[in-house]
Amino acid sequence: MKKNSKSLVRRILLFSLIMGAAMFAIMLLGAVQKANNSYIMVDKDSIELVQLDEPKDGDPIAIVDTTLGEFRFVLYPQYSPNAVKNFTELAENGYYDGTYVFNSDSGAYSAAGAPNKDGSCNDTSHELVERELHQNLWPFKGAICALNTTIDRSLKERILGGGTYYNGSRFAIVNTIEFNDENQEAMREISDSQELAEAFIKNGGIPNFSQQMTVIGQTYSGLDVVEKLSQLEVDENDMYKTPKKDIMINSVKIDKYSTDTMDET
Repeated sequence: MKKNSKSLVRRILLFSLIMGAAMFAIMLLGAVQKANNSYIMVDKDSIELVQLDEPKDGDPIAIVDTTLGEFRFVLYPQYSPNAVKNFTELAENGYYDGTYVFNSDSGAYSAAGAPNKDGSCNDTSHELVERELHQNLWPFKGAICALNTTIDRSLKERILGGGTYYNGSRFAIVNTIEFNDENQEAMREISDSQELAEAFIKNGGIPNFSQQMTVIGQTYSGLDVVEKLSQLEVDENDMYKTPKKDIMINSVKIDKYSTDTMDET
């Protein structure tokens, strides 16, 4: 793996191991996290890692055609209803057709769905969807997450913490950090849920994103495209690592999963 990718891994692990308040460390220890002016309690004994299950006939899916190929992901309206509704409506209206992959970060993840190459949006009407977190959804490899857009905080919340977090139209496509022997050992040591730790180690992902963004889906076909999108040659600017070559989302089609269709692909 590239040197900068290893550097990213070290930063993530150093932050999570030394700073006990790091999001993913808190969640893996089964502690309480504040989100959307409420608390989400992660119970390690009742977590259902639904992203590891195969889609079932009739499940809603998104079929994303990109410059580098097609990937497909199952949607989770039962866990992230507002974000999935926002994404689905935009897709069905053709919003994502001809939008950009505007960030490709060190092999770890990419970000897409912006009408402008710099990642900005022309219309902000779909950018204020309250963040939805759920203990059954995690940033495993292939996870699709609605990117956070802003946070609304009162003066009291600025001082004491809290606030309402929002996400919008653009989405992150999670690939993975490197899980070498040292990183695997660290995951097992800090995690109160060994099932969750082993799921990250086996399947890949970015633990430090845990319970920070709304997960709307999980890729079940086209993981090779997910990998390619995260490993592009880029120009670094203030906000993003912008692909040197224009990489586009040609279209996003909303459909229902069918085993018959998968047998034909």
